[in-house]
Amino acid sequence: MKISKLFLTSLMISALAVVGCSSDDDNSNNNNDNTVVVLEGNLETRTLTNDKKYLIKGQTFVRSGKTLTIEPGTIIKGDKATKGTLIIDRGGKIEANGTATEPIVMTSNLPAGSRDRGDWGGLVILGNAPVNQVNPEIEGITPAVVYGGTDAADDSGTLRYLRVEYAGIELTPNNETNSITMGGVGSETTMEYCQVSFGGDDGFEWFGGTINGKYLISFASWDDSFDVDFGYVGKNQFGLEVRYPSFADQSGSNSFECDNGPNDNVTTLLTEGVFSNFTCVGPKATNAQQINANYQHSIDLRRRTAVTIANSVFIGYPRGIRMNQQSVYDNYSGTTPTGKLLNNILVAPTTTYSVGSGMTATATDVTNLWTASNTTITAAIEDQFTVLGLNPNIAFGNNTTGGYSANPTFTVTSGTLASGASFTDSKLSGLQTVAYRGAFGATDWTANWAEFLPNNRAY
Repeated sequence: MKISKLFLTSLMISALAVVGCSSDDDNSNNNNDNTVVVLEGNLETRTLTNDKKYLIKGQTFVRSGKTLTIEPGTIIKGDKATKGTLIIDRGGKIEANGTATEPIVMTSNLPAGSRDRGDWGGLVILGNAPVNQVNPEIEGITPAVVYGGTDAADDSGTLRYLRVEYAGIELTPNNETNSITMGGVGSETTMEYCQVSFGGDDGFEWFGGTINGKYLISFASWDDSFDVDFGYVGKNQFGLEVRYPSFADQSGSNSFECDNGPNDNVTTLLTEGVFSNFTCVGPKATNAQQINANYQHSIDLRRRTAVTIANSVFIGYPRGIRMNQQSVYDNYSGTTPTGKLLNNILVAPTTTYSVGSGMTATATDVTNLWTASNTTITAAIEDQFTVLGLNPNIAFGNNTTGGYSANPTFTVTSGTLASGASFTDSKLSGLQTVAYRGAFGATDWTANWAEFLPNNRAY
């Protein structure tokens, strides 16, 4: 049979189209196109559009001078087999500007029902803002990339209405990425309305830098929810943490782990980040509830750190506040303390205050320091949700990972948290003044864009 050249050409084009595209791992999706575009290696300046889906394979970089723009509603998946990780290098930019109705989602490439923490490497952003180490290398990336510089106002782009799910993984021994890792990220970078869920290490980790943040959610992370280090000095307001009771890291999982360096000797550019209006819900919904033994503290302060935490509430951790070195206690004591703990409420009925070995300060000293400006409640955890004005359905309780409420009630309209916030201290200058303590008043800022049952979603 005679076949025309035009017909042969059509066949070749069709074959190439089949080879160049692959169907999604999940046939159910909320886009109009099943096309999966692979992202790997060094990316050129480009825009990811929401009519396609994307797969990050291996360590994928946006290098200096390049910009990755992501449209609202775009789905990006991390490849489990190659430990896909998206890295914005120093001088590179990510413009991930989602909306409340069309958030950007970065998630596991496994289908609904099969996803687990550590399925991929997560989002790493590196900038030129100051850090208190010399050419530090970001954890988990090989070959090594360094971060930090002298530009406090460095701009790495925009993260807005963004969810990062099932990310954070050990890429090499003792080197882990987190759901969102930031190294030397500058203050001109925008970060607001960001949720990390079921991360394989920390939720958010700041290694130095000056980036500010608002409306942050760390949901069911493996290690620490909010981890700061290496001279971070930015300000963050309105944050939510919810912990799953059955898993925690062997290194000890905390709500806040605040550090200053790899040792106690760094005395310049201290970690002085500010966190106000955080609602931190630990793994215990009741006093009697059994939880993973690796859970530790609401606030763990280490190696000369001097962060300020204010107007926040902590409930459900087995322990309260720990200061690990004398240098930490010194930063929070005296007439002109560098770090401050202000106007917080702590529900911690077991071991409330503790100190590290070899310190001159005692647990009683930490107790007195805390109670001078904060409130401690030692009554049963289960009795305090209503007293505080929190709905008990925001705690995991004894539920499975898929059993959390699809529509948790975060708003607070009555109870202790509904009033009493204060912003008179100079450390809190520039923050939004609200009446309530914790992350929520009468408005639920998680509405529409946040997801609390990500393993059920068919992306």
